[in-house]
Amino acid sequence: MTPDPVAARRAVPAYSPGMRIGLLGGSFNPPHEAHRAISRFALTRLKLDRIWWLVSPGNPLKDVTALRELDARVGAAQAMADDPRIQVSCLEAAIGTRYTADTIDYLLRHCPGARFVWIMGADNLAQFHRWQRWQRIATSLPIAVIDRPPATFRALAAPAAQTLKRYRLAGNAAATLADRAPPSWIFLTGLKSPLSSTSLRNPDGSWKK
Repeated sequence: MTPDPVAARRAVPAYSPGMRIGLLGGSFNPPHEAHRAISRFALTRLKLDRIWWLVSPGNPLKDVTALRELDARVGAAQAMADDPRIQVSCLEAAIGTRYTADTIDYLLRHCPGARFVWIMGADNLAQFHRWQRWQRIATSLPIAVIDRPPATFRALAAPAAQTLKRYRLAGNAAATLADRAPPSWIFLTGLKSPLSSTSLRNPDGSWKK
């Protein structure tokens, strides 16, 4: 996919230098209440100003045959967010990537002064070592991992968590994470939601009503 510089600039939500911004990436196929709950939880615990939902053209580690069109997922995400602090972007499609490392590189180059935090669920931490250039992601910005039972112990025992173990902050440092130099990460507990996009899809890939 050829990057579109104009579309990329338009896909970056408005921000001001010094703003503390959480980045939540995913297919959002479909977006659901847990996405919003995680975002509001992160806004509070991490003392963030905004959350940007980065709707991916397709996860390289997942089967994309049941993926709805990007415009449909973006529209559904905007309706689900229903919070002025949560903004939806299709930046990855505009810059022609499906890889988080590329997305973060772009944002760090083009959003000087923003204080970004990458947000992921514990289920993603469990496979973080499979992400392209995951070490670069960890050294580019702080990371907040939101506990999602039953993935808790599998996530904390996974290769990435073990490799980054010495950089993990205590839970009571959450409000300072956006100000920390990477690599730094935190594992936040207290949010319980069984919802997942997979559970909200029918066998044919359509979204359940």
